[in-house]
Amino acid sequence: MKNIKRHKIQKRLSLLILVVGICLLIFMINTEDEPGAIPLLLIIIGAGWYLYTRAKLQSQYRNS
Repeated sequence: MKNIKRHKIQKRLSLLILVVGICLLIFMINTEDEPGAIPLLLIIIGAGWYLYTRAKLQSQYRNS
């Protein structure tokens, strides 16, 4: 049960990182006309972490 709660928290954190990356990307494009590396890195890390955590959650529910 603790693992499921931990994975749900990680899922929310990864979505937060993804949203921050998207907002920063939009801001950078509007102000400097180029995306920059940090927003793109945040989007990739957030999306990857989200997909990994989602797969872990699905495996936890199957095993329960």
